[in-house]
Amino acid sequence: MSSNDETPGTRENPLREELPDEVSAKAPEKASEPGAERAEQEPSRPAGPTGRQRLVMGLWPPRVSRAQLIVALLLFGLGFGLAVQVASNSDSDGALRGARQEDLVRILDELDDRTQRLEEEKQGLEDQRTELENSSDQAEEARKQTVEKEKQLGILAGTVAAQGPGITLTIDDGKGAVEADMLLDAVQELRAAGAEAIQVNGVRIVAGTYLTDVSGGVAVDGNKISSPYRFKVIGKPQDLEPALNIPGGVVQTLEKEQATVTVDRSDKIVVDALRPAERPDYAQSSSQ
Repeated sequence: MSSNDETPGTRENPLREELPDEVSAKAPEKASEPGAERAEQEPSRPAGPTGRQRLVMGLWPPRVSRAQLIVALLLFGLGFGLAVQVASNSDSDGALRGARQEDLVRILDELDDRTQRLEEEKQGLEDQRTELENSSDQAEEARKQTVEKEKQLGILAGTVAAQGPGITLTIDDGKGAVEADMLLDAVQELRAAGAEAIQVNGVRIVAGTYLTDVSGGVAVDGNKISSPYRFKVIGKPQDLEPALNIPGGVVQTLEKEQATVTVDRSDKIVVDALRPAERPDYAQSSSQ
């Protein structure tokens, strides 16, 4: 039988080429995953730190320079000082908050008087300087001022007697409850109010005076004195008496100990208790 006798249905087409089975099977998979081959070719990159991790790494551990540390210490010291000052002001405000109006007015007047005394002292020194500069005989003027200054220093040192207006403070301690520190508070309050000369029971009070408790009384610079304690004080009476009567001051403290306190003003107070003039053993004047 010849080739022309074959039926058309069974006749093979010479132009048709069959694809291999493997190629036809893998083709759909590659078509369904277009990025698979690219993912396999690209190498996997390691994951970096997150934004929060970078923030923590930047803040800790802290990097503090020397200048920043010094500024921090200065700010701490300043804050501590301000806190202490505010606390002290609060304590003083609390002490005055319960005072009466007339007591507050008296305290203000006392402060004004102290300011005025300082201004007068300043003006006096300026006048002395002007006199020295303008005097025709500066040597004689300097000698006069030196003599006057010597008298003033003698009064302060207790080597010369003094007289002038002032007050007499008498403390009668019938129960023996008054101690040396209470009398010392009185001396300090009088000095702060402008006292220029003080003596108590015949003992002159000077800058180096000390008071101690002894049996049956108080010792002033080693000299025993007993109640009643009588202070003779030279100064402006209008300043001295209110200073002793401020709320919580000397008078109220002594009266709490059941002591009787009297203050008498006078136009003439004589302070005649003297201290020996002591010459220094080692200190010498440095002026040539």
